[in-house]
Amino acid sequence: MSDWYSEVDFVPRRDLVLRRGDSGDEVRALQQRLNAAGFSLTMDGQFGPLTEQAVRTFQKRSGLVVDGLAGPKTEAVLDEARQEDSDQHGHRPNPRPADDRLLGQRDLEWAADELKVPVAAVMAVNEVESRGSGFFSNGRPAILFERHIMARRLRHHGIDPTPYCTSHPDLVNTRWGGYIGGTREYERLARAQRIHEASALESASWGLFQIMGFHWQHLGYTSVQHYVELMHRSERDHLEAFVRFIRRDAMLLSSLRNQEWARFARRYNGPSYEKNRYDLKMAQAFERHRHGLRESGMLA
Repeated sequence: MSDWYSEVDFVPRRDLVLRRGDSGDEVRALQQRLNAAGFSLTMDGQFGPLTEQAVRTFQKRSGLVVDGLAGPKTEAVLDEARQEDSDQHGHRPNPRPADDRLLGQRDLEWAADELKVPVAAVMAVNEVESRGSGFFSNGRPAILFERHIMARRLRHHGIDPTPYCTSHPDLVNTRWGGYIGGTREYERLARAQRIHEASALESASWGLFQIMGFHWQHLGYTSVQHYVELMHRSERDHLEAFVRFIRRDAMLLSSLRNQEWARFARRYNGPSYEKNRYDLKMAQAFERHRHGLRESGMLA
């Protein structure tokens, strides 16, 4: 594995997601929201095939990814639809399209066409290997600042990191760590930029797929600033970075084309893939999405 690749640390983040097989009050609340949006589900608290199909139909109408999973994005659009319903005094409107910064099914279809892989394969990777949301709640792209990468990038730019390892160990270090998480990572990034802007931007992972900034040149961006600017724009831009990333690695691309999930996960995640069962999760997601797309008439 080349150095440019092995420095990436892919750790997907998981929000609460309801899916087929789940049960309980949260599922019942989801069914109530779906019924308010025009469906006729029995509110039994069981996330079965009819609830999953209703979620897929709603996602398709709303311009979301049609994955049958009721995560934060689907819940947010359902809440908007319910609010609009009450505002219209009982007249149910069609759901508004999702925020145009969010990933949609057409974006995943585009990526599948670019990579010459089944749409269900891209959906499986998106489900298992992405953060679930490319933006923090404040609207800024999701990041994680890596202090050990900052030390390497300073050296790359001809700057001795040693003094900063002493004066700013939370920002420049030979060891990973020092995270404070979420939107507060921007505090660390801003302080690191005062040391050296390019190194700091290159030392953060960005967006939905958390691709490191130092990949900018390898992936064909004109500068790290250009890369970061696009990461602020939309999840579609995050997906494009992912597509470029896969294209640049023959092993990843061939593994995805042949649905060799263990091979893909080993390359993408490193040795931890077995412990976290990323390969099994992607294989299961692929079969579920292929079946779901066929049921929804979106796959011949």
